[in-house]
Amino acid sequence: MNSPAARTALDLTADLPVPALEDFYQDLHRHPELSMREHRTAAALADRFRAAGYDTVTGIGGTGVVGILRNGPGPTVLLRADMDALPVQEETGLPYASRTPGVMHACGHDLHVTWLAGAAQALSAGRDTWSGTLLVLGQPAEETGEGAAAMIEDHVYERFPPPDVLLAQHAAPGPTGLYAHRPGLIMSASTDVDIVVHGRGGHGSRPESTVDPVVTAAYLVTRLQTVVSREIAAREQAVLTVGRIEAGTRHNIIPSEARIALNLRTQSDEVRERMITAIRRIAAGECLAAGCPREPDITVGNSFPVTVNDPDTDRRIATVHGEVFGTGTILDPGPAMGSEDFPRLAEGGIPYSYWFVTSTPAEVWDAAPGDDLMEKFAAVPSNHSPRFAPDPRTLAPGVRTLVSGALACLTGPEGSA
Repeated sequence: MNSPAARTALDLTADLPVPALEDFYQDLHRHPELSMREHRTAAALADRFRAAGYDTVTGIGGTGVVGILRNGPGPTVLLRADMDALPVQEETGLPYASRTPGVMHACGHDLHVTWLAGAAQALSAGRDTWSGTLLVLGQPAEETGEGAAAMIEDHVYERFPPPDVLLAQHAAPGPTGLYAHRPGLIMSASTDVDIVVHGRGGHGSRPESTVDPVVTAAYLVTRLQTVVSREIAAREQAVLTVGRIEAGTRHNIIPSEARIALNLRTQSDEVRERMITAIRRIAAGECLAAGCPREPDITVGNSFPVTVNDPDTDRRIATVHGEVFGTGTILDPGPAMGSEDFPRLAEGGIPYSYWFVTSTPAEVWDAAPGDDLMEKFAAVPSNHSPRFAPDPRTLAPGVRTLVSGALACLTGPEGSA
């Protein structure tokens, strides 16, 4: 272990109050809140920030919360955690399972909030070991892609000093004890597209007097599968998912419209635009072939940007994580097809590092079928699964990743970062 940041991080986290952190985590898990409704979660996080000595403001961008600790000259470092849960009915069977029907922390954001609270406390207690300004930020509405933009639009970087670097992490499936870093592209862009197929409704006994939008939608869903397989080069990565198709009200009524909801995952703007162009062309063509009375309505909706780590920043954080956790704990997973709105906090080109902390309990991982990492990875509960249950034993390591990452960017007592 060569760096002061790694040595100091281990010192500051040697006596973490793990039972208290676990109580906090379980409380958050029992009381999940949907996007832009994270009032209880934000209040609990704000209380933790204030108790650790941070000047704290709530209600930024809706339910966002930011704490600031000014500790002499040096860079400004921002640590971020997202707070929202998902509309998922929990099936984990945990003793601290969600008490809110149909809502669950199925993506680990309760773990993220706990990690941030623990890191904020440890860095405050050890402020004699570093110099600079620390921002700790609880972000709403990551799942809907609204939260980061809402905080920027609410002038978060005018109310607080703009950071010199951003750091964030995410719980992920995988055997505990691994930390996934990738300089450059680590997560993909996401784009929602909605299509309305217009037909001419009527009685199910007289289809000849109608234009059936259900049949047209079925052809359209099938044809859309060729966008990636026949229009995107094999060297490019892209996914097109038909997530919803809706039409009709009764068995014997041919409806007047059908609705299709798509999600695109892309790793470049050029591929994204090519896919949207293809979707428009295919939808128009299928509706024309079916004799629809009007062209389809096509709406490009919510989107998430690509997440592209600053290479130098990410290598620096990965290096200190390797020193803290040991040889073989750092891996490069390649770009994921998942998406994040975290890059919107990097307004103006602020460098950032975003990484993953594996969190599958050992007993679940060992019991999963498969002979190698990827086979088991596909078999264990993933983010957004009703059975996603991160191992609470990752609480202390997740605090250490944030503390060591922050210390790698702040100015040390020797006067260097």
